[in-house]
Parts: sequence; structure tokens; C-alpha cells
Amino acid sequence: MSSSLLWSVGAFFIVLTPIILVHELGHFVAARLANIRVEEFGLGFPPRALKLFERHGTIYSLNWIPLGGFVRPAGEDDPTVPGGLAGASKRARLLVLSAGAIANFLLAMLIFWFAYMIGSPAVEISQVNPNSPAEAAGIQSGDIILAIDGIRAENSSTIIAIVNDNLGRELPILVNRQGEELVLHVVPRLPGEFDAAVEGPIGVGLRFSSQGDRLTRGPVEAAREAATSVWEIVFLTVRVPAMLVSGEITPQEARPVSVVGISQIAGEAAETSVNNNTLFPILNMAAFISVALGFTNLLPIPALDGGRILFVLIEAVRGRRIEPEREGMVHVVGMLVLLGLMVLLIVQDIINPIF
Repeated sequence: MSSSLLWSVGAFFIVLTPIILVHELGHFVAARLANIRVEEFGLGFPPRALKLFERHGTIYSLNWIPLGGFVRPAGEDDPTVPGGLAGASKRARLLVLSAGAIANFLLAMLIFWFAYMIGSPAVEISQVNPNSPAEAAGIQSGDIILAIDGIRAENSSTIIAIVNDNLGRELPILVNRQGEELVLHVVPRLPGEFDAAVEGPIGVGLRFSSQGDRLTRGPVEAAREAATSVWEIVFLTVRVPAMLVSGEITPQEARPVSVVGISQIAGEAAETSVNNNTLFPILNMAAFISVALGFTNLLPIPALDGGRILFVLIEAVRGRRIEPEREGMVHVVGMLVLLGLMVLLIVQDIINPIF
């Protein structure tokens, strides 16, 4: 078994499974608050391996497929079942159906908050190429980049993006050199002035700080940054189709991924965390995945939470509900389509891995 596969499998259990479980826990808590009867709360997916216990009419079970968990409310599609989900008020149904995504957003904010509190690893200059703009600006190997063009240097991606957006323009770079802060000015080269296959516009190498330097935040700033990060992920996801059409991102970058692809991404982050002795990469990726899961489930697609929410909203507008049999058929067809798509994406992620 390859190293990358081991990291992916490990990340699946450490990252993805708890995130899915929190999603289902959100549905469960909301159902309890709305006095909707829950027949079963399961750890993992069926088939059932063990009935753990039963309390207040709810069976708590352990199941064989180790993928988060599930909630089985009474009367999910039958409004005639007393105390069931389909027979509850529109407000109660909206609460329960949206609670999974809300739980994912709250979990992401909590993870981001903790990650920003412990601090993201600072970016360090690993090398300065001869006759490069960086050498001309006085940048040295070992310099810690604190900010570039007035923007906090959160990670190497931030630095690279700012450099690429300002080719030919002088950029101020705030660095820490052995405890002393210096402002250096570098002019990124224009295309054709350097060999892009060999080096970047300013001619440096970047890495996580070898001295363990971190960009730390206080509790209030960390909370504000956490909320901003969640919003930025949602906003970026909404913009993906437009970015794809405009050429801002490639089809490869915009491709949907399956649970296998998500595990590959989380595994890469976990490996980076271990190799660099920092929790930040894996925490950052876990929060991102949690937001993505919550947002995806809110999409108005049959069988997903968002699809069921759409039917409740249609009911609110037209004043009466769509026949349960018709709604149920729509969700069944939607589930079959989603399962087929999932199989195709899994095959894609195995044949053409993310990394």
C-alpha cells in the first residue's frame, strides 16, 4: 500500500467521518428540539452491526460502513405518521432539514477559530536565485515574510497570487530577519523575462518556517477571521461556474470530487501537518471540507437536504403540499442519479487522483 493511500485512508477516518457525524448530529438535535420522533441514530452506515441501547424511543446503533452516521426520523416521507418529520409544521421541517448544514458551518468556524489561535506557520524564503528581482531587492534565505503589498502573508498561495497580480509593479514586502522587521521592495518580472519552468516572477523558493515562527491571533481576531473564512469559501463556491467560464480556473481545478478525492485532499493536508510539525494544514482543510459538505447539502437537488427544503418552500408559496407520493418519487430518482454520479466520481478519483 502506497504512502499516499495510507494518508488518504487515515484522513478519511480522522477528518471526513467526524464531519459527517456532526452533520447528522445537527439533524438529530434539531429533531429533538422540534419534538419530532427519531427512530434511530446510527454511528456508521447500515447494515447494522450492533444495537448499543435504546432511549426515549430512539435506537442508538453501531453500523458496519464507517462513514459518519445517519438519522432516521419517523415518518420522513409520510405525513400521516404521528410525531413524524413529514407531518410536522413547515417551520419545524425547515429547522430539521437545514440543521445539518448549520452544524457543519458552526463546526468549521470552531475549527478555524482554534487553527487561527494556535497560529498558521509563517512562510520562509528557502532560497534566492542569482540575478533575480529578489536578490536585487536584498531578500535573503531565511527571511520570514510577514506581509506583501500590505496584506498578511497567510500562506504561500496568498504570496504567489499577489505577486502574479502585480507583475512589473513594485511590491513592498515586510520580512522578519532574525528578529528585525524590514520593508524590502521587489519588482516581479513580466512574462518572457524569466523561464517560468525554472523559477517564478521574483525568483525565490518558499517553505514553512524552519524556526517554527507562526502568525498568531487573539481570540476576538481569530473568531472574526474564522467567520470571514467560512463566508469566503461559500462565496468562492458560488462563483466557481463564472470563474470556469471566464478562464480564472481550469476544468481540472473545478472538477467535482467524490469521497475518495476528498480523502486524498485531506490526506495531503495531514501529511503536510506531520512533516512540518503543525496542526494548521489539517485543521484548515477539515474546516474547508465541513463548509463544503454543509453548502453542498443545501443545494436544491432532490434527495439532498436542499431538495427537501425546496419542497417545503414550494408548499409555503402555493398554500398546500405536493402529494407525498410524487415528492417521494422525485427524491428516489434524485438519489439514483446521485448514486450513479458518485460511482463515476469515485472511478475518476481512483484513475486520475487529485495529487
